[in-house]
Amino acid sequence: MISKTGIHAIRALTLLAELPEGTYVGAGAIAKTIGAPPNYLGKLLQLLTRENLVFSQKGLGGGFRLARNPETISLLEVVEPIEHVSRWSGCILGRNICSDVNPCAIHNRWGVVRNAYIQLLEETRISDLVQPPISTIK
Repeated sequence: MISKTGIHAIRALTLLAELPEGTYVGAGAIAKTIGAPPNYLGKLLQLLTRENLVFSQKGLGGGFRLARNPETISLLEVVEPIEHVSRWSGCILGRNICSDVNPCAIHNRWGVVRNAYIQLLEETRISDLVQPPISTIK
């Protein structure tokens, strides 16, 4: 359910979480490592900078680094500006009138899936994706 852009964002932040604290890396190096087009990834990293997930620094020794501890960054925060998951409250079949009172044929089943997906994104942190997990590094 996550788009390719969302996957690139998650992979980029996971890579940044693996760096020593305060280390910057360029967009080109990130793109090469995660297999994303460099110009595309640069624009994506700027979006994540505006969302205060990534910090960028220009000039020699500059690049990108996480703006916060990866244990505090949920996957929902990463994909929301891209996927707009919070807007998924409408009818999956596109009906204008679909609610708990007047449900479409799959309203209740979709609600369970949507809520579980959002919960997964809310509860999973970037630090959970680092190998080995950051919390186990001594």
